[in-house]
Amino acid sequence: MTTQTFNATKAEAFAERMLNILNSGAIALMTSIGHRTELFDTMAELPPSTSQQIADAAGLNERYVREWLGAMVTGRLVEYDAIANTYTLPTEHVPFLTRSAASDNIAVFAQFIPLLGAVEEQIIDCFYKGGGVPYSEFKRFHAVMAEDSSQTTVSALFDHILPLMPGITEALQQGIHVLDLGCGCGRALNKLAEAFSNSQFTGYDFSGEAIATANAEAQLHKLSNVRFEVKDAATLEERDRYDLITTFDAIHDQAKPDTVLKNIHNALRPDGVYLMQDIHAATNVEGNLNHPIAPLLYTISCMHCMTVSLAYGGMGLGTMWGKEKALQMLAEAGFKQVEIKQLAHDFQNDYYIIRKS
Repeated sequence: MTTQTFNATKAEAFAERMLNILNSGAIALMTSIGHRTELFDTMAELPPSTSQQIADAAGLNERYVREWLGAMVTGRLVEYDAIANTYTLPTEHVPFLTRSAASDNIAVFAQFIPLLGAVEEQIIDCFYKGGGVPYSEFKRFHAVMAEDSSQTTVSALFDHILPLMPGITEALQQGIHVLDLGCGCGRALNKLAEAFSNSQFTGYDFSGEAIATANAEAQLHKLSNVRFEVKDAATLEERDRYDLITTFDAIHDQAKPDTVLKNIHNALRPDGVYLMQDIHAATNVEGNLNHPIAPLLYTISCMHCMTVSLAYGGMGLGTMWGKEKALQMLAEAGFKQVEIKQLAHDFQNDYYIIRKS
């Protein structure tokens, strides 16, 4: 048995780090509130203002806004003039906290902290008993994911993602059949259907709530070339039907990802292409030591992606299944050609361009 020497300096540094973690966790909660109440967006348009002026502009209760501002000031997200008693959102912070920032808006991701905290009791129960927490226990999950998708996927669809596949934009203009598995609220597919009227689009998702939202949006925009249906991707039995199949951060959530990938292989036409957007990570933890948001992604995995898979008796791959495991499973599904690409605006995801041969 090895005896360790107690290092007081190391202990003190760790205690300070833990205090910083507590503060950061608290700031994450308040950042989520600032995003959802549009306080950041409001302050970005205001000159230095009092808490009452900010509350009035946002249509909110001043007492709550004042306390929120206290967290923002001490957390160094907002600046405070003690003489004038005014608050300012620095210009340099606006690109990372407001809706106008599009893909750079980090405040959107802060919503995951309270979202996951709401299922803490169920997750702890799983630590003792195994199993998982089903989708139905996650309130607002699809709303947050739709907002996330709009930033990272929908906003980049035409200028960055489609060009990863040479010739696909021209094919969409001429008319092809497209399937999006795990389509969620259908924002990406509805955008494609609106842009390419000669193509036919199909979206499948396990969630009835998400599909209802997708259909409502399609009807709102009077799209006749897209349809959405509640379907478990593991039950897909179509063959040689689609020229393009997409999954956006969907495979690692599946109860049976191996079956889903084989079903995609079968449903894809011989000369078709499968685009799999999934998390940029290594399969083994030592490969993620320098990943900029690895702790966040492992937490999301433990408290959502992994557990929802296990809730349905699945593999529980988790968010951080990684490139090595992904390549292995794609090969086992029958795919012969895989390219992995990344986009400058999206450090979180890899884009797999996959063909049957």
